Amino acid sequence: MFKKILVANRGEIALRVIRAAREMGIGSVAVHSTADSDAMHVRMADESVCIGPPSSQQSYLSIPSIIAACEITGAEAIHPGYGFLSENAGFVQIVEDHDLTFIGPTAEHIRIMGDKITAKDTMKELGVPCVPGSDGGVPTLADAKRIGEEIGYPVIIKATAGGGGKGMKVAQSAAEMERAFMTARAEGKSNFGNDEVYIEKYLTTPRHIEIQVFGDGKGRAVHLGERDCSLQRRHQKVFEEAPGPSITAEERARIGKVCADAMANINYIGAGTVEFLYENGEFYFIEMNTRLQVEHPVTEAIFGVDLVREQIRVAAGMDLSFTQEDLKINGHGIEVRINAEKLPNFSPCPGKITQYHAPGGLGVRMDSALYDGYKIPPYYDSLIGKLIVHGRDRPEALARLRRALGELIVDGVDTTIPLFHALLAEQDVLTGDYNIHWLEHWLETNLGNA
Repeated sequence: MFKKILVANRGEIALRVIRAAREMGIGSVAVHSTADSDAMHVRMADESVCIGPPSSQQSYLSIPSIIAACEITGAEAIHPGYGFLSENAGFVQIVEDHDLTFIGPTAEHIRIMGDKITAKDTMKELGVPCVPGSDGGVPTLADAKRIGEEIGYPVIIKATAGGGGKGMKVAQSAAEMERAFMTARAEGKSNFGNDEVYIEKYLTTPRHIEIQVFGDGKGRAVHLGERDCSLQRRHQKVFEEAPGPSITAEERARIGKVCADAMANINYIGAGTVEFLYENGEFYFIEMNTRLQVEHPVTEAIFGVDLVREQIRVAAGMDLSFTQEDLKINGHGIEVRINAEKLPNFSPCPGKITQYHAPGGLGVRMDSALYDGYKIPPYYDSLIGKLIVHGRDRPEALARLRRALGELIVDGVDTTIPLFHALLAEQDVLTGDYNIHWLEHWLETNLGNA
C-alpha cells in the first residue's frame, strides 16, 4: 500500500480524497494555487505545495508543477479527483514515466473513452447498446444532411472531443442543420482544439441514466447500480439520485451486467461511469467518464461502500474488496449540487462566506470545503458543496433533503439553495416524473431563464 498520496485537485473533492487516505493510514499532499493558500484542503492535508498562480493553466493543469510536487514530498501516487487532469491521457503517461502511480484507469482507456466516436465504436464491439447515428466523424455539411435524413430528425450534433455541454447542438429539421452543424464545429474548435463532430438521433423525452462500474485491472469488474441525473440545466447536472425512480430491478441487472462485462473484457481498472439516455425501456450509450463522478456519494450511500478507498486499493494492486453478489441496494440516496451562483441567471457569485452551517442528523452528508470567513475565488468552478441524503425509501430521502436544506446556511454569497426549495414543491419532482428537458422548461416558466 502507498505511504503518501498527492491529490491533484482542490475544493470538496480534494477533501474527500484526503479523508479516505487518512482513514487508510496514508499520508496526503495537497497542491494549491496562490488563490487557494487558505483553502480547507490545504489545511486538512498532511503536507501542501504551492504549484502556481491563480490561473488553472498555471497551477492545477500544470503537469510539470504537479510532478515536481511529488518529487519534493516523496508522494508515490496521484489521485486526480474529477475535472482538471482526471481524464488527460497524456498526464497519465507522464505520471507512469516518472515511476508514479495514477489512481485511475490506464492512459489507453482514458484515450479510448475520451474520443466519443472511438468510445461508441468500442462499446458497440463490447455489446453495449448505442444511440443510432453516424459511423464516425461527419466531415461535411452534405454528409450531415444525408445522415439527418437517414436516421430522422431531430438529431444532435456533438463535438468529438466535447464535454460539459459544449459543442452540442440540436437540429429539429433539415432547415436547422447548417446552423447547428457549423456552430457545433466552431465550439469544438474553440473549446477543445478539434472541430470534428458526429451525429446522433435526438431522443425527445429521455432520462439520463448512468451505471457506476468498477474494475480491478485483472479482468474482474462489477457494477454498483444506476444513478438518475436527468434534472439538468444546459447539460449540467444539478440533482442526482439512486436508484433511478424509473428503473426496474430487472432492467438494472440487465444493463449493469452488460456494463460490468464490458469493463472486465478490457481489463478496466478503477472507477468509471457508463452514461446512457433511457427512453421507452431502452438504454442508449452516450459516453463514458473514466473517473470518479461528482455524484458518487449517492452510490456510496445506498451500497455502503467507499469508492475512493476502493480506487486507492486497486491502484496499489489489491483485489476488489467486494463481489457483485455482495452489492445490495439499501434505501434511496439523493444529491443536490450547491453552487455559488445568482439566480435567475446562474451567474457566478464569488465572495466571502460570512456564515456557514452544515446540516446534520441521520442520513445527511455535506461534502464542502466552506468555512466561516472563507473567500470563494473567482477563478474556478462555482460548485461549493454537495448535500447528500439517504433514507429507507425515496419519500424518506426527499423528506430528509427538505429538512437538511432548511438547516443549511451559506451567507455572504448568492447560492442555488432556493432552487432546490422550489423544486421540492413540484409534484413531478416528488413523483420522479421528469426527463432531461424538464428542468429547463421549468426554469423558463418559473425563473424566466433557459
